[in-house]
Amino acid sequence: MLDFIVNPLAGGKKGKKIKRTLSVIENRLQACAIPYALHYTEYPRHATELTASLIENGATAIIAVGGDGTLHEVINGFSNFDRVAMGVIPCGTGNDFASAVNIPEDPIKALEIILQNKPQFTDFMQMPTVRGLNIIGMGLDVDVLRRYENCKKKTKLTYTTCLIKSLFKFGYSEFDVIADEKKEHYRSIIAAVANGHRYGGGIAICPPANPADKQLDFVAMKQIKGLKLIGAFLKLKKGKILTLPQAVHFTTQNIKIIPNGHYTVQVDGQLYEDIPFDVKIVSDTLRFFR
Repeated sequence: MLDFIVNPLAGGKKGKKIKRTLSVIENRLQACAIPYALHYTEYPRHATELTASLIENGATAIIAVGGDGTLHEVINGFSNFDRVAMGVIPCGTGNDFASAVNIPEDPIKALEIILQNKPQFTDFMQMPTVRGLNIIGMGLDVDVLRRYENCKKKTKLTYTTCLIKSLFKFGYSEFDVIADEKKEHYRSIIAAVANGHRYGGGIAICPPANPADKQLDFVAMKQIKGLKLIGAFLKLKKGKILTLPQAVHFTTQNIKIIPNGHYTVQVDGQLYEDIPFDVKIVSDTLRFFR
């Protein structure tokens, strides 16, 4: 039995993308006589509630139909990891974590992975109050998301436009980082802890990150001024941001970030105020169809 948690607004508020996707996958499931159920989200965090309830009532495979936001809500409702597997039919705007685990955006191809492959252990990130699958960060990426939220059209181009504006207007954050029993102070435009390698619909903030390597990747970007910001943006678009001399990158299994003052953290693109920025990798626990 496959339980699909469907975000009817994923990929655009008019829901055209979701309707096309559901039509295709339902036809395929019915043709194969595979039992399934569709569960639609109706409000923010509803996917978390649906996931928890379905698992409590015996579900064994929870499939998110949506984007990174839907996946984020689903993983935060998960329990009984030894009994329940997770999957995704990507149809959001960005689908960044789906890309990290090599899930194609074609719904039939994505469904075939679920029908034909055994779920594999896939890392996720655990904080004291929330879980993340893709990237957790503060600084520039939060500023971009706030600009993006105020845009009428939610597209990859819109996100890129917001990123350019933030690059030239956002200031620097002061924070301490504790990892591998070492403490270091940073003045950076970003602090990102990555499990997946990209966000914002394809912006590769940490190309080496791999959600199956049992490691967290930390990325910070020290002070960049003036015209060098243009070069930094071009490097970011090409997936070469870590080649900049201002870039800091290392791997760890646990990391704690202590900001100087009030802060907002984005977890898989969802904003949280002043939550403990303390992250550990969880491996050999979540089984994901990929």
